[in-house]
This record gives sequence, structure tokens and C-alpha cells, in this order.
Amino acid sequence: MARKPPTKPRKNASQARSRATVDALVEATARILVREGFEKASTNRIAEVAGVSVGSLYQYFPSKEALVAAVIDRHNEEIMGFVRGAFVEVADMPVEPAVRRLVTVAIESHHINPRLHRVLDEQIPRAGKLDVEASNREVHALVRSYLESRRAELRKIDLGLAAFVCVSTIEAIAHNTVLNQAEMLSEKMVKTLIDETTRMVVGFLK
Repeated sequence: MARKPPTKPRKNASQARSRATVDALVEATARILVREGFEKASTNRIAEVAGVSVGSLYQYFPSKEALVAAVIDRHNEEIMGFVRGAFVEVADMPVEPAVRRLVTVAIESHHINPRLHRVLDEQIPRAGKLDVEASNREVHALVRSYLESRRAELRKIDLGLAAFVCVSTIEAIAHNTVLNQAEMLSEKMVKTLIDETTRMVVGFLK
């Protein structure tokens, strides 16, 4: 069985200059993934585009897979910033407008650099993907907490199951709009997608 390449950074960048080097390497990796694909994202190519030496690259990252993991981590954290903000917005909303807002944010957040999102999903081997279970657990916890606060509006259902179904449904629809190049969709079509997804999720909860 082939050995899985390391995906953890060698060390954390604590000084401003070090952080700038790491940022340049991660950004260069993202650009190469979008423009040239995973196979051409060699450490030599990444260092060249970042404007640093390969030796400097290896000070921080043991492999190109570790750099790709850093790209995934950064992209995922950017999306999570939108998600966390959305839950603050909907904390005191009734179920239907809250679900509509969460669906809208899910679709919008998946359009943060959609070309990169597609590359990360389609081109990168499973062995090189970063474990994003922590973010998934956080989203499920946020949904469950919100549902608990609106228990009186819901039918009798296990909240853990309800959170799982809601997150899975919204995430699948938002994710597939990106994979199917939904940035080409008209504003009217996106609104219809949000309306129908909201109707489906609210119907399930009530």
C-alpha cells in the first residue's frame, strides 16, 4: 500500500516575514491548481510562482500535498466565516426566514472562488484532502443549537437527526451549484433555487 504523503506543515509561521512567505506559497498553490491543475502543482513550480526558493518552501511544508491541505484549510475557513456570521444573524428569527437566510448564505459562500472550489473537489486525489470534520461538526452544532431554540415551531423530531438532514440537504445543493458552474445561472434562477430549497427544508422541519 502506497504511503500517504504528509499534509501537516513542518512548523508554524510566527514572524511577519515567515507569515508572508507562507501566505505567498499558499496563494501560489491555489493559483496553480486553478490554472494548471493538481498534477502540475509541483513544489518547484509553486516556489517559482511564489517567488521563493524550494529550500524556503521545505522549511514550512514537507510536500505539495501539505500545501494543498493549507489551501483547503484556508478556503474552508473563509467559507466558515460567512456561516458563523449567518448564525448570528438568524439567532432570533423564526424558522422560515432563518432557513432562507442560511440557504442563501450557503449558496453565496460556495461562490467564494468557485473555480478553486471545483478544482479542490474534482482534481485532487482523496489522499491529499484535508480532514474537514471539525468544520462539519461545528456547522451541525450551530444548526442543532438554533433548532433547540425554536423547538416550539418544530414537529416532534430528534434534533440531531434534524440537524443532519438540514445540513446535508443545504450543503449538497450549494455544493452542486458550484460543481455545475451555477455562476452562469441567472439571478431569477438562483432565487428560485433558494425558494425551493427553503420550502423543502421548512416542510421537513414542520
